[in-house]
Formats: sequence, C-alpha cells, structure tokens
Amino acid sequence: MAEITASQVKALRDKTGAGMMDCKSALAETGGDMEAAVDWLRAKGLSKAAKKAGRVAAEGLVAVAGGGTAQAAVVEVNAETDFVARNETFQELVSSVAKIALSVDGNDQALRKATYPGTSNTVEDHIRETVAQIGENLALRRAAGLKVERGVVSSYVHGAVVPDMGRIGVLVALQSDADQAKLDGFGRQLAMHVAASTPLAVDVSDLDPALIERERSILREQARESGKPEEIIEKMIEGRLRKYYEEAVLLKQTFVIDGDQTVEQAIEAASKELGTPIRVTGFERYALGEGIEKDESDFAAEVAAAAGG
Repeated sequence: MAEITASQVKALRDKTGAGMMDCKSALAETGGDMEAAVDWLRAKGLSKAAKKAGRVAAEGLVAVAGGGTAQAAVVEVNAETDFVARNETFQELVSSVAKIALSVDGNDQALRKATYPGTSNTVEDHIRETVAQIGENLALRRAAGLKVERGVVSSYVHGAVVPDMGRIGVLVALQSDADQAKLDGFGRQLAMHVAASTPLAVDVSDLDPALIERERSILREQARESGKPEEIIEKMIEGRLRKYYEEAVLLKQTFVIDGDQTVEQAIEAASKELGTPIRVTGFERYALGEGIEKDESDFAAEVAAAAGG
C-alpha cells in the first residue's frame, strides 16, 4: 500500500477544498493517485450533495454585477443558513456567478449552462460540487439582466455583507444622454427607493391587466357594502384604484429619498437639472428568499436530538 504523505493530503485539499480526513481517505483508496483521488472525492461530494438537496435553502446572497454601466445583472444563490453568507468560498462563488450572468445578459438558462471559470463544469454542476465543500444545500435560484442603448443601469444592494452582495439587490435602467456619473448617482437613489417600496411595475400601463381587474373586483365588492348607487360605486372604485397605483406603480409612488414628491416628479426634476430627458425603462428587485416556504423547526428539539436526548 502506497504511503500517503502530509504534502499529498494538503495538495489534494488545496485542489478540491475537501476536508483533511476525506482527502487522506481518498488518497488511500486510490493508492496515492492524485487525479483518481479527485474523482473519488467528486463522487463522494455529489453523493453528499444529493442527501442535502432536499433541505430548504432560503438564505444565501443576492449579488449584482456591472452596476453604473450600460448593462448589469442580478442573481440569487441560496444556502440553508445565513452563516454561509459570510463564508469566503461562498462569496467568491456568488460573485463569479453574477459576473457570468452579466456576460450572458442575465439569461437564467444560459447562465446555468455556462462554463464556470477555471473548470470544465457548467455553473450548475460547479454549484452542486461546492455543496460538499460548504456543507449545505446550495442552489442558483434566479438571474436577470438589464441593458440600455444610452444611459446607465444603476444598482443598489441593501444589507451588504461585502460590496455588491447582500439581502436585497436592485437594478434600475435609465435611458438618457445625461452625464453618466451624475445619472448613475440619481439612478442609485431610485434603486434605493425600489428596495424600500417594492413597486410592481414602472408605469400603470405595465401592470398586468388581470391584476388590475382582480383589484377592481375586490374594490367593487367592498364598495357595494356601503349600499350606495352603482354610479357612485364606480367613482369610489376609480378613486381607490388611484390609491392602489400610488402603492404599486413606481412612477406614482412617493419618492422615499425626500418624501415630498412622486418618483415621476423626481425624474422630471433630475431631467431639468441634468439638461436632458431621463426615462426609466425597467427595474429588477431581488429579495433573498422571498416566496420560499421555510421549514419551521423546534430548536429545543433539534438541540435535544443532537445531544442524543
């Protein structure tokens, strides 16, 4: 049986990120053959990943790439616990995924199939292999991108753990011939507003007609409880719809930066200040774990189980 040296174990650990004992076992099982040991660990890692794949991953990081230029992307990569967000290996992974997303215009499917830098694996396969290294279920949940012909795509990350990565990531696309640096300064304010106010659409015309009709039906039923005539009810509905638009539509919302004007008015003021029209052509807002059903666990029971009680 080949003697396994400490330097071999360290070399395999550096190459794979696996634990020291796993590396020693891999080398022992493969007679010290480094490449065979890598394959052995890979198979073992994928096996571990499969066991973890059923566990809910609702933590992790949202990351942006390319903010302040004519094109940007945002991604969400999930993990099981918020501790992983502070893991440098995980941070490097998410940062790389965001940069790859930028290179494929934020196309989710293209991102998953893209080659991860320094490997022959796809992004999706590389994330699966990293499960063994991190020790938690990981998943690329979604990706998106925005681009403008003239202007800037501004970004903002709320709850940042490191630059461009945190709990909420926002992109706002501004079409304009204004000075890019000044335009991006205003765009970042708009992105902060989107992070805080969670609009559904840029303008009323961008709202899903089915969503508006559903809201109208709810308002109609509420108004009929007043017992007023139908013509009065219709006026009540229109008034309440305007209130709904002020909550759901970006341009109609009160600008959180100053609280005195709507976003639409703030854009008009910025256009005058920068000497050229500014138009919001789109936005993306990713909040970490939104919409994922998290398991509610009994922490005391978990501790007792871990202690064998």
